[in-house]
Amino acid sequence: MAILKKNKKSHLKKMMFLDEAVDIQRYDELKYPALDKITDKQLGFFWRPEEVDISKDKKDFENLTEHEQHIFTSNLKRQILLDSVQGRAPNIAFLPIASLPEVENWIETWSFSETIHSRSYTHIIRNIYPNPSTVFDNLLDIKQIIECGNDIAQYYDDLIDCNNSATNKTDHKKALWMCMNSANALEGIRFYVSFACSWAFAELKKMEGNAKIIKFIARDENVHLASTTTMLKNMVKEDKEMEKISIELKDDVTKLFVKVIEQEKEWAQFLFKDGSMIGLNEKLLGDYIEWIGAKRMRAIGLECPFSVSKLNPLPWTEKWIGGGNVQVAPQETEISSYVVGGVKQDVDQKTLSGLSL
Repeated sequence: MAILKKNKKSHLKKMMFLDEAVDIQRYDELKYPALDKITDKQLGFFWRPEEVDISKDKKDFENLTEHEQHIFTSNLKRQILLDSVQGRAPNIAFLPIASLPEVENWIETWSFSETIHSRSYTHIIRNIYPNPSTVFDNLLDIKQIIECGNDIAQYYDDLIDCNNSATNKTDHKKALWMCMNSANALEGIRFYVSFACSWAFAELKKMEGNAKIIKFIARDENVHLASTTTMLKNMVKEDKEMEKISIELKDDVTKLFVKVIEQEKEWAQFLFKDGSMIGLNEKLLGDYIEWIGAKRMRAIGLECPFSVSKLNPLPWTEKWIGGGNVQVAPQETEISSYVVGGVKQDVDQKTLSGLSL
């Protein structure tokens, strides 16, 4: 495929994917301004793990019980795997078939933000463990992590295979639909057992530096979730065949989400096999994952088979997910609710008309 091709079709009339390739990266007129706003939001959230002081976490970790150390380290290992996939897969799978400038730009931004997450895990590990390599070297020895990784990779691999070979256009669209739904489930559900555990430690005044980094990551994942939800909804609006595919594959997508929820519950079981921690246990985490999974499924028009409460089973997690809701004194801790580049553009001459010098 040529890097630069002169398109015959206006970019405003093309589909998001599997149409003519992007030629000029132009953002003066956009078919989907919502995706460009999502990109702006992600860029405004730019952060680096080194901004967070985790020096106290080393001592906290040494004082954790053995099963609490198991919970903490196992979650880090699983998050490393998830973001290792997400740091490369969107670029490899979605980027080659992107057809709009705002879609191409978002995918590049999405993958880059995921690499920051991966670097943050190394930052945490270097500062907590005497020999960081031991965390990475046996990561793939945990069966539950491998099963999770294989399930995620399956949908990316199927789409990549379609991208690289002459294939039936309908089958290609089916692979794209399943892969985007898998990415939606990953961003919206798969991290949340780990997130809840990290924040539960911080609620007990332990491992607070790690929890702040996880808060940044969760904020990013919410942006990624918004992007995949936006793309899924617009893919069916712009393409009648994709609309038919979405109906045909609805049961398959539902099974995908249910399996993700069940795997998260199994992960909670693995984490707490040797004991619970104050304020959190396997049952609470299971209820939480069913609740958040149902919320994600409803957002894309799926029915969730689980009977869930309308209220969050872990209401204290909301302040961590909410970003700016945590009120802290600057001298006590780092302020973690800032936005970089978040400048409002709604000021004109009339705004300043009542002022005089």
